[in-house]
Parts: sequence; structure tokens; C-alpha cells
Amino acid sequence: MSEIAAVSRRLLLGGAVATGALAAGVSAAPAAAAATGAAPGRRPGQKSMIGVPFDVHRTVRVAMIGLGNRGSGMVTGWAAVPGCTVTAVCDIRADRATRAADRLESKGEPRPAEYGGSADSYSRMLQRDDIDLVYVATPWEFHYEHGRAALLSGRHAVVELPIATELRQLWDLVDTSERTRRHLLLAENCSYGRNELAMLRMAHAGLFGEITNGHGGYLHDLRELLFSDTYYTDSWRRLWHTRSTASLYPMHGLAPIAAAMDVNRGDRMVTLRATATEPRGLADYRERFVPKGHPSWKETYINGDLITCLIETAQGRIIRAEHDVSSPRPYSRINSLAGSRGIVEDYAGPAPTGARIYLEPDHSGHTWRDFESYRKEFDHWLWQKVGDDAANNGGHGGMDYILQWRTVQLMRAGLVPDIDVYDSAAWCSAVPLSAASLAGGGRPVAIPDFTRGAWRERRPGLDSEPAEMPPVG
Repeated sequence: MSEIAAVSRRLLLGGAVATGALAAGVSAAPAAAAATGAAPGRRPGQKSMIGVPFDVHRTVRVAMIGLGNRGSGMVTGWAAVPGCTVTAVCDIRADRATRAADRLESKGEPRPAEYGGSADSYSRMLQRDDIDLVYVATPWEFHYEHGRAALLSGRHAVVELPIATELRQLWDLVDTSERTRRHLLLAENCSYGRNELAMLRMAHAGLFGEITNGHGGYLHDLRELLFSDTYYTDSWRRLWHTRSTASLYPMHGLAPIAAAMDVNRGDRMVTLRATATEPRGLADYRERFVPKGHPSWKETYINGDLITCLIETAQGRIIRAEHDVSSPRPYSRINSLAGSRGIVEDYAGPAPTGARIYLEPDHSGHTWRDFESYRKEFDHWLWQKVGDDAANNGGHGGMDYILQWRTVQLMRAGLVPDIDVYDSAAWCSAVPLSAASLAGGGRPVAIPDFTRGAWRERRPGLDSEPAEMPPVG
């Protein structure tokens, strides 16, 4: 049974972010939250996970669900972190689990248990008693199911982007985390980017003055990969462009800007309105480069090439978050932050950092300056401590390994997560809320307060205090 065949009929016909699902909802409380931003009440005994540390783990035992391109690329990174071991691997295609186990064994790591061959293989894996953390890297439509199952099994979860695609699912993950007392974290590796963390520390140091706006996104020409018959299993990612008009994957740019603005830590996102260009890029690419007999010729692409979300915060700030994977353009996460005393723009300036800056009183003459000296001065302690290891063990410039190392450190030292389920839900809410806004002609829609009022309180996040990784053994 293929992964696509396992998707429900409702997903295939309407899309997980279809406006009908948003308008009707599965329960009244999340639907009301979508309309007004109000939070549904907690059940008796359910408590916030804000500020709740991990229990101390001498060794972090990781199980992995999903071993496609993303999952398989993260296998050895988890095993390379001191005090972490991969105990089980799972994919609906059993041969992928075998290859992942072979790869770990070839590097001298203990061979993990293998699961696969059916859509419920992960359920059998979660019955094991040697799992502390579940890492989910399946197609988007399965993230909610797999992340929720991990929490209900008594494990913490790290879920790739997005943690869910419907508003009711986001609320359910928040509530399930609170009921099970287990953390669920978005695997937002770009939040651990070296420039992003330096920008965050500069913002907290007041270099930009009063922050007024930021601009982030995911602008990545994926056309060749989207039409590949092997890269995205069963073409799952291309098929999302046939289901809904929505910002499907803006979190890589949105999350660092939200963190720099202390969203959920003194501010919160309150409204979102979206715009969409016409869907031209995928059909044009298919016309020029894809053979006529290819299965994609039966598809109609409805998602706009460029989806822009304009987000307002309670403190009057503006975030512009963009998503475009269908146009011919160099890669960019934009990563721009501005305030009353200056601005930084990433992926636009000279090498080697690809960033430029202008600050008062340091600069004058309306001329961009290089970011490198500021990056060095405000380099996050994680990069100072683990940067060399990250270059050798992780993809995406080392961000992947920084995310993995920090997650394991938090669990082994018994610390509070940098990114919690409330951050994860807020950042991912742009997916269903952009669909709702676009269905209403671009009208503003309310962003729920997943913290249920706790956003007003200042608390630590990604700008963390230096900490040591506990010794192994």
C-alpha cells in the first residue's frame, strides 16, 4: 500500500488545508478559535507545558518514522550526538529501514530495530520500551498522526515542518502535549542557523532599536525535484499544489523573525491576511520539460506560485512571510529584520555571509555594510561550541546537527525546550490560516493564542544561556 493510497478520501478530494475543514472544523472549539482567536478551554487536569523541563535522560534513545530524503539524511546526525543512540527506524517501505540500519552499522553504531512494510508499522515500533524521543519525517499529511501517536505512547516528539496542516490538529497536538506531559517540537532547523541566531541576539541587545517589522520566507525553486519520479515518494509534495491555495511551507523564514520579535514571549501574532499570484510556474515547467505521457499531465495546479502572508502582532509589528517553490529563482529565506535604529537583510549581500546590515549610529551615508563582524560579535554559544562538529555531521550548513545536538542536550541535562509546542503550533498555523484568508478574498483572519494568555510573560527561548552537554558514561 503506497503512502498516497493511505491518505484519507477527504484529504485527497479537499486537501488538508481546504477551507471547508477550516470553516466547519471537527469540533466547535477549534472552529471558534479560528474565527475569533479565542482559545478553547483546557480539560480538567490539563496544564500548560510552558517552562516544563525534560526529565533527565542519561542516554537519549531515538526512534525515526519516515526515511525518505529528509529522514535518511538525519539518521547519522542523531547517532553522532554524544549520549544519543538510534534504537529503531521505520518506513512504510521496509527496504529504507534496512538501508538506514545498514548505514548506522557501517559507522560502528549499534544496529537499530527495523520496522516497515505497512502503514501502521510505526504503531508496532512505538510499543517498544527503549524509545525516549520520536523523530518524524514523513510526508506532511502524516505529521499530525505520527506526532500525536508519539505523545500518546509516552514519548517526546520532534516533527518536521509542518507539525500539522489543519487548525483543529494544531490545537489537538497542543492539548495532547499538555495531557501527556510530553513535549512536541517543530524541527525548525533554520531557527538554529548561524546568521538567524546572531540576528536574534542582536535584536535582544537592542541594536535595531524598537523592532517594527520583519520579512522571512521559503523561496526555493523545487520544480525539477517536484517533477522527479524518485525524489518525493509518490509525488506527495507536488500533489499538494493540486489540493489547496495556501502558504504550504513558510516556517523556515517565519520562525526566526517571530523568535526575534519574542512571539509567545511578550508578543503574539494576532491576524493574518494572504495574497496569491496565479499558478503558472509548475504548468509552464511541465510544458517545457516533462514528457507528455508523464502522470503529472493529469494534474491541475491551483496553488499560487507566490503566497504572501501579512501578519500583525499584538505589539503592532508586521511580519511578511512568503512561500514560492514554483518559480525560477535562487534560493532565499529572506531573513530581514528592521527597527527604529537599523536593518539586517540576509541572502542579499556579499560573500561569505550573504548578509548586509545598516545600523545607527555605527553607519551613515545610506550604504549597506557587511554583516560578518556583527555575526562574529553576536555568534550564538551553540555555534561557538558545536560549529565544527556541525560542519562534519549535519546538512544545511550545519543547522541540522545544531538542532539535533541541542535537542539531545536539553533532554540529557533536563532543561526547558528552546522551541515548544506553542511556538510550533503558532508558526505552522500560517498554513491553514492562509487557506482561510485566501478563500475569503484575502480577508484578515484571527490567529489563535495557543498559549492561552501566557504569551504576555517574558521567558527564555532560542536565545539561551550557555550550557554543557552532560558527560557520557
